[in-house]
Amino acid sequence: MPILSRIKSTVLLLFLVFSACKGQQKETISATEPEIAAPAPIKVAANRTEVYLPILQGKSVAVVANPTSVIFKENGHTHLVDSLLSSGVNVKQVFAPEHGFRGRADAGEHVKDGVDTQTGLPIISLYGKNRKPSAAQLSNSDVVVFDIQDVGVRFYTYIATLQLVMDACAENNVPIIVLDRPNPNGHYVDGPTMMKEHTGYLGLNTIPLVYGMTMGEYAQMLNGEGWLENGSKADLTVIELENYTHESEYHLPIRPSPNLPNDTSITLYPSLGLFEGTNVNAGRGTEFQFQRYGASFMDSTAYDFSYVPEPNFGSKYPKEEGKTCFGRDLSDTPRMNEVTMEWIIDAYNNTLDKSKFFLTEGFTKHAGTPLLQKQIEQGMTNAEIKATWQADLENFKNIRAKYLIYD
Repeated sequence: MPILSRIKSTVLLLFLVFSACKGQQKETISATEPEIAAPAPIKVAANRTEVYLPILQGKSVAVVANPTSVIFKENGHTHLVDSLLSSGVNVKQVFAPEHGFRGRADAGEHVKDGVDTQTGLPIISLYGKNRKPSAAQLSNSDVVVFDIQDVGVRFYTYIATLQLVMDACAENNVPIIVLDRPNPNGHYVDGPTMMKEHTGYLGLNTIPLVYGMTMGEYAQMLNGEGWLENGSKADLTVIELENYTHESEYHLPIRPSPNLPNDTSITLYPSLGLFEGTNVNAGRGTEFQFQRYGASFMDSTAYDFSYVPEPNFGSKYPKEEGKTCFGRDLSDTPRMNEVTMEWIIDAYNNTLDKSKFFLTEGFTKHAGTPLLQKQIEQGMTNAEIKATWQADLENFKNIRAKYLIYD
């Protein structure tokens, strides 16, 4: 055989061997490293129309809702009230919680009764003259639908609204349906427990600051523990979430209130929300609400970060308005798994005039106990303070376990 022909044959043989080995290698990789399926997306209860619409047909319905009360679609969302009306449900009225039905009111600002311009429905405020529906206000309703996104922090007032609505429903024999939504802080339980003598609208029950339950689970606990007025029980139906566990990371597509704009503010809120009971600014009046803290009366030499709060959406009159606030930027903080006192201790220690720091009555309402202020003033560390919470937390976890719907 000519030399050129032998060379061609050898090259061809080597090519065939290489191709065969490469094919085997591909087969081996695909066999040992199967593609991992992505977890199924969480479906909020409002999207499970096939479950609750049959219950509502032929009935007069009242809805407790705010801007988070939506049905998600491929290219956006539809408000629950609009969806119910388009489905032929006889919606008679809407009850609006703190911040209002369209979510424009500041924290703590009274919400007025009115008429929804988009639907013509009457809006009855539960954050104005009364925070609990009256018998007259429920007289034209056969059932109440409650659908509000919570963030799992005791002083976030929507769980108080839930309880007072359940109270009214129990008193007036009106069934209530809770459309469940994920709790973005539902993966842990932590913080000081509300003392019975300090219960109020920022905490109606003796629960920890972070309670690790969805609205549906919490509603079941209100019924089961006899926490409604006079130990009564509401006729409660919980429409459950699909594909949700307490470890699920849930990114809220709609801000739950004006001053919780993103995941970072929501994860920091349990810890930085305690600044609401002080004179320190916690980011209100900036676009980084509950992602920073500072004050003009804190030691400027202790910090390399400063900012100036100004009136904006959700904060008409922010603390320290127009003043240079020295403090810390926490906007890069990853998802939290605990409540920490590190930042409030830091702010207190770097306050030049300690008498300017606490708004004692407000701080006690937020903390649920006067002990926390005393512990900070006495110089206790974060670890020492958290150790004092543990017995109450274990007791609550035992109660909580009876009402959990999700793993």
